[in-house]
Amino acid sequence: MSFPSNFVWGAAAAAYQIEGAAQEDGKGQSVWDVFCRRPGAIWNGDSGEVACDHYHRFREDVALMKQIGIKAYRLSICWPRVIPQGTGAVNAKGLDFYDQLIDALVAADITPYVTLFHWDYPQALFERGGWLNRDSVEWFGEYTNVVASRLSDRVRHWITLNEPQCQVILGHQDGRSAPGTKLSWEETLRVAHHTLMAHGRSVQVIRAVSKQKAEVGYAPVGLIRYPATDRPEDIATARDVMFGVHGKHLWNSAWWMDPVYLGHYPEDGLKVYGADVPKIAAGDMELIHQPLDFFGVNIYHGDAFRRTATGGFEQVPIPTGAPRTRINWPMVPECMYWGPKFYYERYKLPIHITENGISGSDWVALDGGVHDPQRIDYTHRHLLQLHRAMAEGAKVHGYFHWSIMDNFEWTDGYKQRFGLIHVDYTTQKRTLKDSAAWYKKVIATNGSNLGA
Repeated sequence: MSFPSNFVWGAAAAAYQIEGAAQEDGKGQSVWDVFCRRPGAIWNGDSGEVACDHYHRFREDVALMKQIGIKAYRLSICWPRVIPQGTGAVNAKGLDFYDQLIDALVAADITPYVTLFHWDYPQALFERGGWLNRDSVEWFGEYTNVVASRLSDRVRHWITLNEPQCQVILGHQDGRSAPGTKLSWEETLRVAHHTLMAHGRSVQVIRAVSKQKAEVGYAPVGLIRYPATDRPEDIATARDVMFGVHGKHLWNSAWWMDPVYLGHYPEDGLKVYGADVPKIAAGDMELIHQPLDFFGVNIYHGDAFRRTATGGFEQVPIPTGAPRTRINWPMVPECMYWGPKFYYERYKLPIHITENGISGSDWVALDGGVHDPQRIDYTHRHLLQLHRAMAEGAKVHGYFHWSIMDNFEWTDGYKQRFGLIHVDYTTQKRTLKDSAAWYKKVIATNGSNLGA
């Protein structure tokens, strides 16, 4: 077996999780800078103040990416590093950092995939209403203009938003992530609507200002539902559940994907959310529904479903003692078959797996290496399932391993290690894990070493 000759083998990271330099060179505050100072908000009192110090060590990090052989790197831009107040004056030093990072990637023959928003919203704009304020749509458009105007001579591949489900639900409704608010249902759905509109405005701006033909996508959470058996009725049930809105919560696919790819909110969602759905003004859905070039999705795990005897559905519990990752997510490689299969059937766009990976209990061994066989096995199994989906007709153009290096895992602080590269946060020493050497062989053989 092998993957297509032009398949994109990549790795990913996000600004707040690796850059550090939180108070340097004119950078403004983000909601995560502020949230991390809230007592008890982050495990162990950790923060991204220093993180992996990538801001000062990016050349070393790019050299390690080249050593591993990755073909593409998905990075994110810190909005308040570029525009400290969120709108208005541009911070030249902040923009220069990304300019130099892109140059380093291009020089190393690594294609940059730039994510414009990976949750580090400017605190100054949050204090002006944030995503609750409809002006946020234009604020994000202005920021997109600044970044795309500067970088698009070298950057062709753009992702507007990362995992809007998480920043809206965890950050604005549950209060468990930045900015840490607990909004009403009506307010939460308004935040979601403005976020989707901002995505559309960003796509428009990229198309308008790009110095070369741009490829634009979007990277929501892939909430995968897969059939408990291969019975046709279970397959149909899993598909229906995956794209349905069942219960008054926002952990679903359709509310976040149908407007973007199909131009409308799902009917069952409108019924479930009822009077809390915000007033949709003329032109809103057209703005959200911009033509995209690829379907980005982050996939880590999934849930099994089956048809009941009465024609309903039920979730099948994970067996006692089944494998789980360090972050306690179930290890179910089937999600990487059924997810792309179902998404391609519904939305008919080529797919990029914009994140997939595993948190492990990794440390530097007595021999100086970092031995992470679980990461190798997890990734191997998921790539086999991805290839299976592709062999059966799902168009998948790329895979980005999360993450290139260990980093700040949001409210879990530095408890989790997702990286191909181990980071000693005291010394900032980088050590390639066994999985990095393994992934290098996968890339070099274009997946043919994975076997059947």
